[in-house]
Amino acid sequence: MKFRYIIPFAAIAGILSAINVRAQMSPAKIDSLAQLALKTFDVPGIAVAVVKDGKLVYANGYGVASLRTKQKVDANTLFGIASNSKAFTTAAIGILVDEGKLKLNDKVTDYIPEFKMFDPYVTAEFTIRDLLTHRSGLGLGAGDLMIFPDSADFTVKDIIHNLRYLKPVSSFRSKFDYDNQLYIVAGEVIARVSGMTWENFIETRIMKPLQMTGSFASYSRIKNTKNYIDAHAQVDGKVVVIPRSTSEPTNAAGGIYSSVNDLAKWAIMQMNDGKYGDDLSKRLFSSRIHHEMWTVQTALPVGVPGPYNTHFSGYGLGWFLNDAKGYLKASHTGGLDGMVTQVTLFPELKLGIIVLTNQQSGGAFTSVTNEIIDSYIGDTGKDWVKLYSDVEKGNFGGAASVVTAVWKQVEEQKKSPVDGSLYTGTYHDNWLGDVTISQKDGQLWFTSKRSPLLAGQMFYYKGNTFVVKWNKRSMDADAFAMFTTDENGKPLGLKMKPISPATDFSYDFQDLDFVRSK
Repeated sequence: MKFRYIIPFAAIAGILSAINVRAQMSPAKIDSLAQLALKTFDVPGIAVAVVKDGKLVYANGYGVASLRTKQKVDANTLFGIASNSKAFTTAAIGILVDEGKLKLNDKVTDYIPEFKMFDPYVTAEFTIRDLLTHRSGLGLGAGDLMIFPDSADFTVKDIIHNLRYLKPVSSFRSKFDYDNQLYIVAGEVIARVSGMTWENFIETRIMKPLQMTGSFASYSRIKNTKNYIDAHAQVDGKVVVIPRSTSEPTNAAGGIYSSVNDLAKWAIMQMNDGKYGDDLSKRLFSSRIHHEMWTVQTALPVGVPGPYNTHFSGYGLGWFLNDAKGYLKASHTGGLDGMVTQVTLFPELKLGIIVLTNQQSGGAFTSVTNEIIDSYIGDTGKDWVKLYSDVEKGNFGGAASVVTAVWKQVEEQKKSPVDGSLYTGTYHDNWLGDVTISQKDGQLWFTSKRSPLLAGQMFYYKGNTFVVKWNKRSMDADAFAMFTTDENGKPLGLKMKPISPATDFSYDFQDLDFVRSK
């Protein structure tokens, strides 16, 4: 699951309202831009919406929802918005805060007594706010292998229990490391406090009031429509339809399916400070809780100011926050297998940009978003499609060279085969469970009991290290398997890490610590 910050708005609203927005991109230019992005990044389908001054001023779809069906994308086509769902979870928490049913600084154990982190002090001090702000001390994507690529055997109860086994990599509340598991816990808090499932709460308390009538809190709840995308990714150099991620336990972190037409309503409400309706007479949540959402809770480093002269960056509650050309920007991205999305809001400009895609190229949504931003803030001269195309090619080339070198070493080792039977057996990790290393026709195979998609052939690399080549090639996450041994060379355990530096962070192999059980 891909899977980035704040000032009292009232104090500066008058000043910023006097700043003129110099231009805007015409519908024809957005059409051309989207088509160029489709072609450049090899994305089958994309949908784009722009909201300005409380109105939807542009919404359209391009390409196809699926290479299998060839169905066209339109402004009502449903995409998995992945981690853009997190802002819905924080909105749900905010509604409950407004109703006096919980407080952001309440302890998680007040609502989930069995909640337990690795460190007892952290367990005792962990608050609802901490669930939403990526400052737990856990590493990037810690525990995601329970939910990605295959969560067939892990329930929310399992995930909450297994948090106690995830070792921190930094001090509690000291730094930002993006996390999905704790948003799942936040979803459980919502369920226990409200008496409704997270999915029912989102659909009845948020989507229904905003008239997001074509949206659903998870893929399994989609009904009365066939207008939704398939997932796509490159496999052996060709973009193809791949199995979709349908992990029900992860809905509070990334399960929502929506369209640009519906998300425009969500964006307009956000930029109206929680108000909605024809005369803005209704409120989804209070101004006070919205200010919390768009106030930096966890700081992020800023290097050079970059193209938008950025000086601060951080995470609020479900939103990345930073300054861009003097304006506040609240945004988030989302990624699942075969689909990536972005929502970008400039509240002082009353400008929102939503880009949804059905392929894994982040360059597509970022370049489209930035071109539209530039047209509104009067910044010209950058070809964002080319810039991000060059970046992706550079990143791919660098990662590919690392992977190529590893497989070259594997080929060399085939000249001097090792006895794989020494490594066979069952290995246990406290949170992922058992994996089996077995031998068939002289070849080693890796199989995970609780995450069946983690299965593949093992190839000798060097020392006591093998490479696992996953059967599901769209995962693009082959990994080292490094055996630890006793003084006699007998394997005692197994650790892992990704081969490619471009491997998605949700493949958190580095957090596994297998001990041989038999």
